[in-house]
Amino acid sequence: MAKKSHVTTTVNGDEYEFLCEPGQTLVDALRNTMGLTGTKEGCSTGDCGACSVRLDGRLVCSCLVLAVEADGKSVSTIEGMANGEELHPLQRQFLELNGSQCGICTPGVLIAAQALLEKNPDPTETEIRYYLAGNLCRCTGYDKIIRSVQAAAAEMRGS
Repeated sequence: MAKKSHVTTTVNGDEYEFLCEPGQTLVDALRNTMGLTGTKEGCSTGDCGACSVRLDGRLVCSCLVLAVEADGKSVSTIEGMANGEELHPLQRQFLELNGSQCGICTPGVLIAAQALLEKNPDPTETEIRYYLAGNLCRCTGYDKIIRSVQAAAAEMRGS
């Protein structure tokens, strides 16, 4: 039997400690060990982006990251995007402009869009499409997602 690893990580500003199996993924630890079910697991192969989180600021597919790799690092998930009861502009615009439908891809898209807007507060439509290319959506056709990101970007810039 493989030895479990002790992991201490910070998720959305809160410290978590847990034991994990050697092959346990970060998405599994977030959902089943920490009870943070906002991050969705879609494909389990890193192809759909539904499980996107930020690990020490870097956008990653949490289905491809082992939970033990989060030891000593900071993880940002959809649960940490809002400021208390105040939605992040991306969340608000996705609601107002119907950027999400079934909701499976939405947490990953929002995390990826947030990472984009922190790097580039005024992206073109092409840049948004390129940055979100790793996030698959089977419901919206992407136009509402792109418009939501553009509106949030404008709001965040104060335009």
